[in-house]
Amino acid sequence: MTNYTEFYRRSIEEPDAFWAEQASLIDWKEPFEKVLDYDSPPFARWFVGGVTNLCHNAIDRHIANRADQTALIWVSTETGQEETYSFSDLHAEVQTMAAIILSLGVKKGDRVLIYMPMIPQSVFAMLACSRIGAVHSVVFGGFASSSLASRIEDAKPKLIISADAGCRAGKVIPYKPLLDEALEHVSTRPAKVLIVDRGLAAPSMCEDRDESYTSLRREFLGATVPCEWLESSSPSYTLYTSGTTGTPKAVQRETGGYAVALAASMKHIFCGSPGETFFATSDIGWVVGHSYIVYGPLMAGMGTLLYEGLPTRPDPGIWWRLVEKYKVTAMFSSPTAIRVMKQHENESLFEADLSSLRSLYLAGEPLDAPTGKWIHDALRKPIIDNYWQTESGWPILAVANGVERMNSKFGSPGLPMYGFAVRLIDNETGEQITVPNRKGILIIDGPLPPGCIQTIADDDERFVRTYWSEIHGRYVYSTFDWGVRDEDGYYFILGRADDVINVAGHRLGTREIEESISGHPNVAEVAVVGVSDSLKGQVAVAFITAKDRSAVATGDGASAQKREILKLVERDLGGIARPARVLFVPALPKTRSGKLLRRTIQAICEGREPGNVATIEDPTVLEAIAEAVTAT
Repeated sequence: MTNYTEFYRRSIEEPDAFWAEQASLIDWKEPFEKVLDYDSPPFARWFVGGVTNLCHNAIDRHIANRADQTALIWVSTETGQEETYSFSDLHAEVQTMAAIILSLGVKKGDRVLIYMPMIPQSVFAMLACSRIGAVHSVVFGGFASSSLASRIEDAKPKLIISADAGCRAGKVIPYKPLLDEALEHVSTRPAKVLIVDRGLAAPSMCEDRDESYTSLRREFLGATVPCEWLESSSPSYTLYTSGTTGTPKAVQRETGGYAVALAASMKHIFCGSPGETFFATSDIGWVVGHSYIVYGPLMAGMGTLLYEGLPTRPDPGIWWRLVEKYKVTAMFSSPTAIRVMKQHENESLFEADLSSLRSLYLAGEPLDAPTGKWIHDALRKPIIDNYWQTESGWPILAVANGVERMNSKFGSPGLPMYGFAVRLIDNETGEQITVPNRKGILIIDGPLPPGCIQTIADDDERFVRTYWSEIHGRYVYSTFDWGVRDEDGYYFILGRADDVINVAGHRLGTREIEESISGHPNVAEVAVVGVSDSLKGQVAVAFITAKDRSAVATGDGASAQKREILKLVERDLGGIARPARVLFVPALPKTRSGKLLRRTIQAICEGREPGNVATIEDPTVLEAIAEAVTAT
C-alpha cells in the first residue's frame, strides 16, 4: 500500500500530476488540455477542455461488463415494497425518463427541480438530467411549501418533477398540495410539472401544465437517448444549503471534477469495489444522497441501496437485516441515527449476520466518543467518522484506508483528505495555529480540490463574500467550524463558529460541553446552547434526553443526576464551562433529516420566535422545551 503522508503531500504540492492520475478513474469522451486553471482565484476550473458525462460514468460504461449486476435496490418499509434494478434495467429506465424530460421542452443547460420522496423514479430523474445535460436541483421531499417556494423562485426551473406523496412513520404526506401551494407564491412558474403517482394520495392535476409520469412512461418505454457530452466545468447540479441571511444558497457543482472526486473517494476512502453493495441511509435531498446514494457507488460499479423509512420501523434492527439480506459491504449513516438506536440498546438490534459489512461510516455532525465506542462495541466493525459539507461534496477529514490502513480515533473524523490543504487559524489574528490541541477555525487554502463548490449559482459575488478571505495574499476558504488538531495530526471538530458561547469573556464551544455531558451513562442525547445573560453576557444551558426516563421522573432523581452531570463538566472542562441550567426533556427538536436545531432551542430560551418550524420533524417537541424553560 502507498504511504498516505506521501500520497497527501503529492496532492498538495504536485496537484497537476496527482489529479491527472485520479482522472483516469473515469471515462472521458475527449481528454482534458489542462488539469487546473486557477488564474482567477478563488474560482478553480479542473480538467479544462475535458469532455465527459456523469450518467455515462454511472451507468453506460458498466453495461459491457456488468449489465446484469444489481445497480439499484429500493426498500420501503413504509409501503412494504422492495425492487431491484440491474445496470441494464437502470440504463433503460433512465433513458425513458430522459426521453420524457426532453419531450417536456427541457434542453441542455436548463434547470429541473426535483421534489421527490425516496423512490426509484427520483434516482431515474437525477441521472436522466445528467444524461441530457440539464442541471438538476433536488429539494428535500417534505419541505413545507414556503421553503419549497423560495427554492423554486431562486432556481427558476423549466420543469418540476414531483410525486403524489411520500410516507413517514406510516403516515402519508401529500406532496402535490405542497407543490401547488408553493407555485402560487413564485413569480416565475415552470412550463411543466411531471407527477409520479404512487397511488398514495390522488393528486389534482393542473390542465396544460401537469403531466402523468405513468402515461408518458408508456409512450417512451424503450426509448434510446444518447448522453450529452459536457465540458468538465459545465454545471451538473445545484443543491440548496441554508444561508446566514435566511436566503438559501444554491451550491453549484461542476461535472468532470465531481466525477473524478467521487470515483477517487470510492476507491481511497470508502474502499468500494465493483459487484459490492453500498448503503447510505441519507436522503437524496442532501449532499450525502447525491454523492453516496446515487453517483459515487454507481460510478464504482457497486449496487446502491435506496431506503424509504425510519431506522426504528418496523423495529430498530431493520437496517442490519438489510445489510445481511443484500450483503452490504460499506454503510454510511449519521451519528444522530446511531444515537436513536442507542436508546433501544436493550432490544435485539444486532441479531443479523453482518459478516459482509467491512466498515460503518458516519458523518453529518460531530460523532461524540461515547456514541462511537458504543456502536463499535456493538458491531465489532471499524467505525470511520468523516467530516465534510454540502459545499465540499466529499470528505474533507477522514481516514483513507484505501491508500494506507490507519487507525481511527473516537471523537475525531481523522486527517485531511488528499487535495484539501487544511489548516487551523486564530479567529482574531488570522495566524496559523501550529501548536497541538489549540482551538482555531478550520480553513482550507485555495484552490479547493475537484468536486467542491464551483460557485453559488448566479451569484459569484456572494460565493466570494460568504466563503473566502484573503490572508497574507492567499485566498482561504472558511468552514465556519472550530477545531483542534492533536499531536498525531488528527482533527477534532468542536462545532460551528457561531455556536461559540462567550461567558464572562471566556469563549466556550457548545460542542465541547456536549461531549463532556454525553459521557454520563444516562444521557441519550444532549444539546447545549448559549443563552443571553445580563451578568455574564451568555451562559450555557443543557437540554438532555435520558436513556432511563424513570431515573429523572422525580425532582430528587433529576436533581441528583444534574449534580452528577455538572461535576462531570467541571472535571472535564473546568468550572467556567458548567452549564447554568440542566433541563431534562422528552426529545430534542430536529429536522426531518435528523439535524439538531440548536438555534431554535436558543430562541425559545431567550423568549424569541423560533423561526421557520416547517422543517421540524415533531413541532410538539418545542412545547416541551418551552415548558422545561419556564418551569425552572
